[in-house]
Amino acid sequence: MKEPMDDKTDSALVAKARRGDREAFSELVRSCQEKVFNTVVSFTRNIQDADDIVQDVFVQAYRRLDRFRGQSTFFTWVYRIAVNQTLNFLKRKNREAGRREMDNRTALRGERPAAFSPEADSLREELNRKMKDAIDALPLIYRAAFNLVACQGMSHGRAARALRVTENTVSWRMHRARKMLQEKLGPYIQGGDT
Repeated sequence: MKEPMDDKTDSALVAKARRGDREAFSELVRSCQEKVFNTVVSFTRNIQDADDIVQDVFVQAYRRLDRFRGQSTFFTWVYRIAVNQTLNFLKRKNREAGRREMDNRTALRGERPAAFSPEADSLREELNRKMKDAIDALPLIYRAAFNLVACQGMSHGRAARALRVTENTVSWRMHRARKMLQEKLGPYIQGGDT
């Protein structure tokens, strides 16, 4: 599957950045910074943490440019770094602080459709909150696969490369994540008790 970025431009910019061209590296960062940030914030559910992690990701990418082999696009390589950094951050945070609720409202803000009644809007908000809570409660390996595939729209193959697992592993984790979400959300999705 063809990556969304132009491989030739990607390679030329990486080559320039390796020679010390900071503008070339800045262009590489600009080309994927938003997607990387959105991925990180979907894991952390905290904009400040995501900002810190993304900065670290690009600092690491710059320092490790000599390790980039060009077997994937720069975006895929940085994405892998971002996922690993984020998972390490979450593990550290869980060890240090235990499982505590994080402030998600800022990261999940969106415009509300005007066509909904207050009652329907309230029910939709409750379902969104239950869905978010159910996703957040998934074990990290399933949440990682689910966020990359369902939330970020990655193919199983690209998610597998980002997570450094096989495509079958991603498919299995997606299957398990969906089953766990269905179990938790069944009564809300079906509109009644199950």
